[in-house]
Amino acid sequence: MKKALNQMTVPHLSFEAFLDLAADLGCIGVEARNDLDGYDRPLFDGMDPADAGAMVRAKGLRLVGLSQVYPFNTWDDERASEVRDLIATAKDAGAETISLIPRNDGTQGANGERQANLRIALKDIYPMLVDADMHALVEPLGFNRSSLRFKSELIETIKDLGVADRVRIVHDTFHHILAGGGEFFPEHTGIVHISAVVDPALAVDQMEDEHRVLVGEEDRLENAQQISALLAAGYDGPVSYECFAPETQQLTNPKEAIAASFAFIESRITAEAL
Repeated sequence: MKKALNQMTVPHLSFEAFLDLAADLGCIGVEARNDLDGYDRPLFDGMDPADAGAMVRAKGLRLVGLSQVYPFNTWDDERASEVRDLIATAKDAGAETISLIPRNDGTQGANGERQANLRIALKDIYPMLVDADMHALVEPLGFNRSSLRFKSELIETIKDLGVADRVRIVHDTFHHILAGGGEFFPEHTGIVHISAVVDPALAVDQMEDEHRVLVGEEDRLENAQQISALLAAGYDGPVSYECFAPETQQLTNPKEAIAASFAFIESRITAEAL
């Protein structure tokens, strides 16, 4: 399992401290975010992207992803400008991918409408990716209010448009369960996001980002089973920790807790393979 760390898991750390934590955890790389304003964390802590990328590489890490444009599938001139800007920043920093997040507010999700919006956006984004030699990761969100819930619907559009060489999907273990499970697409998966929900009182349709904690014995999202299935099917990319729960984000010793969780997952993956 190629471990990675998403900045959302430890948003209160400085960018350099975040990188040091990832290196100490044995991660291959990190995902940086531009949406941490609520934590007083501008992208790269305000560093020049080229300098931030150099810092990542100096610590033996890859910048596997740069997040995000939202909502990418409400396509207009403003969104196009945001995608161009994120691609330019990613290139300057040496990031391997950019992240595209679908509308998640209960609008534009009607059958026919959502597929058309997705198609329009990806058709226009693709030439930008080709010109910049960049890849995009699109993340289906399993919430009932999401305008793109199902990986299968996204894959169908990617194939139909012929953009699979530049557009890959995020397999998020949380959103996979919220969307009802279903088929895995390891050959189209660019990154795996992991987190757990442990509250036994929550129905699946009540689970929200605020409930996403570290994976342990009480995990309800079948992280080990999902990761094992993806690895067995040939997935060989990053498995990145993305937690949103305040109690996880504010851990006083995140290194110890995340290391223990990674070790737990790896032990379960081994058990699944036996």
